[in-house]
Amino acid sequence: MNAMLRKRNTINYLLKPLSKFIESESVAGVLLFVATLVALIWANSVFSDYYYKFWHLELSIGFAGYAIAKSLHSWMDDGLMAMFFFVVGLELKRELIIGELSSPRNAILPLAAAIGGIVVPALLYWSFNAGSPGSSGWGIPMATDIAFALGVLSLLGKRVPLSLKIFLTVLAVADDLSAVLVIAFFYTSNISMMSLGIGAFFLAVLIAANYIGIRNTLFYGVVGIGGLWLAFLLSGVHASIAGVLAAFAIPAKTKINERSFSQRLVDYLEEFLRIEPNDAPLLKEEQVHVIGKIRQLTLAADTPLQRLEQGMHPLVSYIVLPLFALANAGITLDLNSLSQSFSPVSMGVGFGLLAGKFIGVVGACFLVVQIGWAKLPSDIGWGHLCGLGFLAGVGFTMSLFITNLAFDSEQLIMQAKLGILSGSFLAGLIGYLLLNKILPLAKEPVESA
Repeated sequence: MNAMLRKRNTINYLLKPLSKFIESESVAGVLLFVATLVALIWANSVFSDYYYKFWHLELSIGFAGYAIAKSLHSWMDDGLMAMFFFVVGLELKRELIIGELSSPRNAILPLAAAIGGIVVPALLYWSFNAGSPGSSGWGIPMATDIAFALGVLSLLGKRVPLSLKIFLTVLAVADDLSAVLVIAFFYTSNISMMSLGIGAFFLAVLIAANYIGIRNTLFYGVVGIGGLWLAFLLSGVHASIAGVLAAFAIPAKTKINERSFSQRLVDYLEEFLRIEPNDAPLLKEEQVHVIGKIRQLTLAADTPLQRLEQGMHPLVSYIVLPLFALANAGITLDLNSLSQSFSPVSMGVGFGLLAGKFIGVVGACFLVVQIGWAKLPSDIGWGHLCGLGFLAGVGFTMSLFITNLAFDSEQLIMQAKLGILSGSFLAGLIGYLLLNKILPLAKEPVESA
């Protein structure tokens, strides 16, 4: 009995960080929705001119002769979104080391779902746009917006099994990885080999620092931003790739194992308790010394990767992504723009997210289960998976990001945004309604007599 309790407590301990991540992503989804709504209202109000003028204001960073000048909108894409991709890289590395992606057996099903949810939407988009000016937008319907998708799931409350949330999270993380690769190989042009070589040098510095045991996060921040990110920004390779590469160079090992940490922490606590308290506002010198040793011990037991991920995730989820949505979701909706909803680009993006994701995710899962390579989790049925397949079609943030890389034409960008908004909205709505019908009703509290 005690062994079972210990095992259950261990499982709960391991899942606690993931549960906190899912909860924070759900809140971020609400903020994204609010930012999107504000952008749409602003872009369709009497102040719409100010919306477009504001995001096209030029901002220069640097000094005379060495300044980089970009519009505020471009700084959002090249600067703040690099932070988003840095956190994505940290999450990917964690998942590959200790998460669901670390076990091939557990990873097969969500990875298959991710691959299906990448290939089918791209092919569906291509079927609408092959040989047309919009053909380069095939990557737009590929990714899943984890914050929005989990935000929709959170509306269903505690009825949603944790395994379903974990499955969606792993699928979206794998989607993000595919989006990074697509950006690196297909949406990069005019490469400066000199700047790229400088970036490779700074990446080598980060990897070497990790290897020799440097764990100072400030060092990685200075080299990563002032060196790697800036070099990639000037190279023609999108700066978001620098964020992912920098994340994979962050140390992910502790200096001390769990048993040694626990034992030494107990020793320090006993040492602190042996010191006679002075009942004064300030601690004794001996007490301060012991607290310093505890602080050093906790740093040795922590990893820079997890420390950065926990510190930066709220900043990215609650500030960076809502700002990105505010800058990119504004579309002036009039008769002319609504007529563009039936253009090949809009239709390709919309159907790619709504139908392509569903067919790809559910179809790939069905295939690997039938072959015998994987099994559905015990508390997830095919009905749950169908609802999740639709939720995976909420591609908002990454889809908008790839749109800005795929097209130079304002008309094609507007058409793609119409497809993203309509496809993501319908996919989220259908996924919610389907899961709401399938999931058991919440139990009513029993009133005492």
